[in-house]
Amino acid sequence: MLKLGLLCTAAALLLAASEAIPPPEEAARMARFVLHNCDWGALATLSAQEGLRGQPFANIFSLSDGPRGPLGGSGVPYLYLTDMEISVQDLEINSNASLTVSLAQTPFCKKHKYDPQNPLCAHIIFCGSIVKVNDSEAGLAKKALFSRHPEMESWPKDHNWFFAKFNITNIWVLDYFGGLKIVTPEEYYSVKP
Repeated sequence: MLKLGLLCTAAALLLAASEAIPPPEEAARMARFVLHNCDWGALATLSAQEGLRGQPFANIFSLSDGPRGPLGGSGVPYLYLTDMEISVQDLEINSNASLTVSLAQTPFCKKHKYDPQNPLCAHIIFCGSIVKVNDSEAGLAKKALFSRHPEMESWPKDHNWFFAKFNITNIWVLDYFGGLKIVTPEEYYSVKP
């Protein structure tokens, strides 16, 4: 019963947060908002697999920039990875990637009947690279991920899981009609979601 109560509380917080969506003229804040309110994203790599070498390859990954709530987001997309995963094998050859996160996974777009491709159902595209976090950042990454994805703690230890982050170099925001907006990493990290 407690678990159900926690899930209902989390859903209510997510819905409340999605109602306070930033205005279109605040693209950096929108980018932070979307990442903080999303639990997963599509990570695209350049395939290193035989028969697909050099081709784009997208895969879904759970992520988190910190615990839920208005003060929980660092803006850093953290991931929990294993070398056994096909996209991680691609990243070992070329760490460059893009990551897309969308409010389509939240109640916001459903409530407003926005199709996931509708610009009003905001999505963010990050470009950069995946890097393993250092020991001093591992605790932060663990708290960020395990607070939202508690199942991760019980994943098989023999898979050699490690914490990583998406090192952002470029950001594009699509949250309104008229095309993509460019946000610099400096602008992105200087605002709160």
